[in-house]
Amino acid sequence: MRGKGRRGGDNLKAGGGRGGGGGAVTGGVGLIAVLLIGYFLGIDVTPLLNGGAGGGAIQGDAEITEADQRAAEFVSVTLADTEQIWTDIFQNELGRAYTPTTLVLFKGGTQSACGGASAQSGPFYCPLDKKVYLDTDFFATLSQRLGANGDFAAAYVVAHEVGHHVQDELGILEKTTAIRQQSSADEANRISVMVELQADCFSGVWARYAAEKLGTLEQGDIQEAVNAAAQIGDDTLQRNAGQRPVPDSFTHGTSEQRQRWLATGYKAGTIQACDTFAAGDL
Repeated sequence: MRGKGRRGGDNLKAGGGRGGGGGAVTGGVGLIAVLLIGYFLGIDVTPLLNGGAGGGAIQGDAEITEADQRAAEFVSVTLADTEQIWTDIFQNELGRAYTPTTLVLFKGGTQSACGGASAQSGPFYCPLDKKVYLDTDFFATLSQRLGANGDFAAAYVVAHEVGHHVQDELGILEKTTAIRQQSSADEANRISVMVELQADCFSGVWARYAAEKLGTLEQGDIQEAVNAAAQIGDDTLQRNAGQRPVPDSFTHGTSEQRQRWLATGYKAGTIQACDTFAAGDL
């Protein structure tokens, strides 16, 4: 992905200080399953690691390294691309304005309106403050622990979280959240899968525009995104965590589903093509 020397976004903020939402995280081989799933399900697993106990805080005063600075530059450019692309799409398809999200880049821990943000919570979008939260160490985890290599793999995940903001702008998150709160656990998970697959599809739409309008994609970029989608499917994450995949527990979709909806968005390049809620087969 061509990014060096390009304009960065104006809505990238640094998160600092200490993040709440649970006690300090401890390591150990037995925690790998929870950590892996937490990274990509958008869930703060800190309470699970601490038996639900509160108190304490996550240290957010870690040293900023050169790798962190490179990550910030990369995220800034990717964010700027999403702003330009979704502004154009909203205007051309919907005839309305798009209000960009703010991305909070932090190291170690910070606080969101949805609770504590940490390395274990993974990238997530908080509709209460309309911000995306991303830990600088995420990129190393993505490539080294999850096997999703390449800069466009990371860009895809950023675009996925921005896709949740697009859903928020369209009123989709408010409706689905209300329905999930009144549903059984299995039904709530099924709706969550639809929400996540639509965000994958929206990231594919973004990639299509980035290729055609901005000319930023390079050979192999789409393959990197497709591989990332495969590595973070619920079934793959559960297998890699030493668990037997349990479909009723899926909240993001299988690897095949995530790859397919990403490809759907890329091929069609429209919001309308991403209606996972009307799809007969996810």
